[in-house]
Amino acid sequence: MDDTYRYLLNQRAERGGGFLLLLDPDRVPVDHCCRLAEAARDCGVDALLVGTSVMINVNFTDAVKAIKERTSLPVILFPSSYGQINPYVDAMLFTSLLSSRNPTYLIDEQVKGAPLVKRCGIEPIPTAYLLIESGPLTSVQYISSSLPIPRSKPDIACAHALAAQYMGMKLVYLEAGSGAQQSVPLEMITAVSHYTDIPTLVGGGLQSPDDCAAAIQAGADFVVVGTQFEESSDLSYLTETASACHAKHSLTL
Repeated sequence: MDDTYRYLLNQRAERGGGFLLLLDPDRVPVDHCCRLAEAARDCGVDALLVGTSVMINVNFTDAVKAIKERTSLPVILFPSSYGQINPYVDAMLFTSLLSSRNPTYLIDEQVKGAPLVKRCGIEPIPTAYLLIESGPLTSVQYISSSLPIPRSKPDIACAHALAAQYMGMKLVYLEAGSGAQQSVPLEMITAVSHYTDIPTLVGGGLQSPDDCAAAIQAGADFVVVGTQFEESSDLSYLTETASACHAKHSLTL
C-alpha cells in the first residue's frame, strides 16, 4: 500500500524535483485553502500537505474533507499530533522527530496514532523529521520542547538522516520551520542528499521561486512551501514556484 509514495517518486523522476504545497486551515481561511487546492494541479503542484501546529479556529477534520473534495491531487497529512489523523487523506507523513530527544514526538504520538492510521486505511509514509536552526524560536520547536540541529553542523544532520535510512524510513524532512527567517543551508541539503539513499524534503524559509530552485539544485527531491501563499491569491506565482522546482537549473552554489 504505497501508491502515494510511488506517485511522488515518479513525479520527482519525471520533473527533476517535486513541489508540495502545505495548507494550514487553522491559520488560513478554509475557503482560501480550497481555492488553492482546486487550482493546484493546473499550477503544477505535485501534491498537497495539510497540517497545523495547533487546532484553535476550525474543525480540522471538516477542513481537510473540504480540501479533499476540491482537488484530484494526493492529499497528505502532515500531523503535529495523533489527534489530527482523519479518513479524508490519501496518505500521511508518519513522522518521528529524530532531531529531538523528547520521547513524546519520537515514539509516544506514533504509538497512539498507529491504530487510527490502520483503522482509517491511510497510507503511512515513514518520515524522519529533522528541525534545523533557522533563527528565532519556531512553533514546532516550542511545541516539541526540542533543540534544532545547528545550521553549521551538516555532519549531525547526515548522521540523523542515515540513522533514519537504516531504520527503514522512506523520507527525510529537513525543516527550518514555518515562516523561518533562514532556510535550510544549501550545503546541508547537499551533504544529506549525497550521504543517504532516501529522498529529501526541504521546507521553511523558502521565500521565492529562486530559493526553491536552489534547494532542488542542491539535492532536495521535494520542497515544501506554504507561508508564501497563505494570503496571496496570485496563482501565477504558484505556477512560477512549481516550474522552478521542476526544472534543472545551472546555479553556482
